[in-house]
Amino acid sequence: MGSTGKLTGSPWIWKDGDHIRWEDATVHVMSLAVQFAASVFEGIRCYETPSGPAVFRLHDHLKRLMTSSRTYRMQPDYTIDELADATVATIRKNGVTACYVRPTVLRGYGASSMHPEKSPIETYIPMWPWGAYLGEEALTRGVDVCVSSWHRPAPNTIPSGAKASGNYLLSALMVMEASSHGYAEAIGLGPGGLVSEGSGQNLFLVVDGDVLTPILDGTSLSGITRHTVLKIAAELDLTMREQLVTREMLYGADELFFTGTASEVTPIRSVDGLTVGEGRRGPVTERIQRRYLELAQGEGPDPWGWLTYLG
Repeated sequence: MGSTGKLTGSPWIWKDGDHIRWEDATVHVMSLAVQFAASVFEGIRCYETPSGPAVFRLHDHLKRLMTSSRTYRMQPDYTIDELADATVATIRKNGVTACYVRPTVLRGYGASSMHPEKSPIETYIPMWPWGAYLGEEALTRGVDVCVSSWHRPAPNTIPSGAKASGNYLLSALMVMEASSHGYAEAIGLGPGGLVSEGSGQNLFLVVDGDVLTPILDGTSLSGITRHTVLKIAAELDLTMREQLVTREMLYGADELFFTGTASEVTPIRSVDGLTVGEGRRGPVTERIQRRYLELAQGEGPDPWGWLTYLG
């Protein structure tokens, strides 16, 4: 499935200790997940590697899932290790070697009010085959983006650091606006007008050989791929700074790229119709992208032990 096609999932989904068929993983219309977006999730990739299928940064993703669940007072009765084992077992049961995994914790059918205590907590682990989020060509040619008219929320309005489904209503508005104007993606500004993140990605700039990324100021998600790139930049002896980023800095950057589990490391070739650098993937982006994919696909050294092999 591409980013816009109909989703065709793998046959089995893990639900609270059992495997159920994809078509049986239904939620009642009166569940709190539907009524009030009471749901948190993660996006994780399993890659085919020379040593067999492996999940990239599985435990780190599940740790963030637990933090998101705790923030919304619906933490499931499973440990991170139990969810990791369930993820691996479900990938094996589905017989896939590469896939996208979306563990989800939600409030099911029970109460109909804002008091969720009588609505059960349900945990699912679905997965499906998925290629490059913005298209295979995007990884080399880059994408055209715009600055969205929709702003990211202010700190302490909604918890942007939690990967909650309701947060992505804003992301959908950003993407729909961008698409309607012929762009592949959007960049959001925070309430103070500073650069925050993309619709579902963190953002990096390359300026005079230095790698910059917006600080985590309560308007964006602390991305696991973002953290990975920070580690890679240090490993490659690149100067790396987390700082405040203004909109005009996007127009003057030598290179720009998105990071995220779905987007991986995707170059940006233009912003608001203005060409970034030479209008193609830049040399620093290419170095970081190559090392990221090498790590995730098990084709190079993994000093951090980030791969969980199914075998």
